[in-house]
Amino acid sequence: MKRKATAVWNGPGKTGKGNLTTQSGVLNTAQYSFGSRFEEGIGTNPEELIAAAHAGCFSMKLSFVLGAAGFEPTSIETECGITMENGAISNSHLKVAAVVTGIGAEAFTKCVEEAATTCPISKSLNTNITHESTLNA
Repeated sequence: MKRKATAVWNGPGKTGKGNLTTQSGVLNTAQYSFGSRFEEGIGTNPEELIAAAHAGCFSMKLSFVLGAAGFEPTSIETECGITMENGAISNSHLKVAAVVTGIGAEAFTKCVEEAATTCPISKSLNTNITHESTLNA
C-alpha cells in the first residue's frame, strides 16, 4: 500500500503560506502557516496531522487487538496530544476511552499497551509514547 500527500509552500518561513492536499481529497489545499503551526492561526499544521494519524491508527489497532483477544468493542475514542520541544516531537500521548462488553480492566490495559506499541504510526514515530485509558461500561 502506498499513500501520498502534497505540500506547497510559498514565501519565507514566518510570513509565507502553504497548503496541503491528500490523495483521497479529504484535505484539498488545506491552509497552513507559521501562525497555524506555532501560534493560534487558522489552518492546520504537521503536528496536528500527526496527532490525528496516531489517534486513528491506534484506535483501529486497538479494535484488532481486542478482537484477537475475543472481545468486540462497541466504541473506541482516542485523543492524541503531540508535544514538540526544541524542534522535535518529544512525546505522543494517547488518551483512550472505550466501551467493550465483557472485558476486565487488566485485560483491557494489556490490549491498550499492545496497540500503543504495535500500531504502524507508533512504530514510525521516534519519540516517547505514553497512554492512559478508561474502560466504560
